[in-house]
Amino acid sequence: MSEPGRGPFQEFWRRFTANRFAVAALCIIVALFVLSVCASFLTPYDPDAIDAWHVLLPPSAAHFFGTDELGRDVFTRVVYGARVSLKVGFVAVGIAVAIGTVVGLVSGYYGGWVDTVLMRLVDIMLCFPTFFLILAVIAMLEPSIWYIMVIIGLTGWMGVARLVRAEVLSLKSRDFVSAARVLGASDRRIIFRHILPNALSPVLVSATLGVAGAILTESALSFLGIGVQPPTPSWGNILTSGKDYIEFAWWLSLFPGLAILVTVLSYNLVGEGIRDALDPRKQQ
Repeated sequence: MSEPGRGPFQEFWRRFTANRFAVAALCIIVALFVLSVCASFLTPYDPDAIDAWHVLLPPSAAHFFGTDELGRDVFTRVVYGARVSLKVGFVAVGIAVAIGTVVGLVSGYYGGWVDTVLMRLVDIMLCFPTFFLILAVIAMLEPSIWYIMVIIGLTGWMGVARLVRAEVLSLKSRDFVSAARVLGASDRRIIFRHILPNALSPVLVSATLGVAGAILTESALSFLGIGVQPPTPSWGNILTSGKDYIEFAWWLSLFPGLAILVTVLSYNLVGEGIRDALDPRKQQ
């Protein structure tokens, strides 16, 4: 049970910080964000500067992650690549959450034929393999980070819509909604003022996990050569250049691969920590 005098956020934070793995993962995410923002101050190298005299050097004090086939510092490119990955993750998930929340609210609140039409649309979207749909769309467009963010967002809102719809179906029969309706509140006010704030818990968890999925998708697209285009560094295209030299330049694949692994794992752990902290069945 919640302790007297504690607000909802304080109680949530107490339960979240009780999960050591989630706290450690959150620290990693914050550190990664700081590294990406302060990249120009943390490394003296230009991520795109070619140095023919220092090609494929192994990790050392001068180059923490070694250099690539063009003499570029891999640590610098991994840090700058974090900007791309985080940008894609947050923007794509923001688009997906916005669309999914609106669809779920409208579908759950109005029900009837509106619910039927919107849920069938969700079912149709779920029938398409998301990654191959993204591949097909990007193949017809010019490769661009903005296209990638928008397409990932437009193909990732269905799960959020279903979660929000389920919450709205549970909330719209509650007494506080009935009271607002009796007092003459409009549908828009009831939806956005009374129902939406109480339906955000699963959305927050889904958004956190969605960032990890968006980062993986962007990395896969860049690895295939249809995502972020060189010389702009991203973890996916750094891996692409590293696969040709993996037999004798292992650092080109190891460090960007570890960056993807640690980042995705951290977001998943934070998402699970948020889910457990918001679960009323696990309140102590």
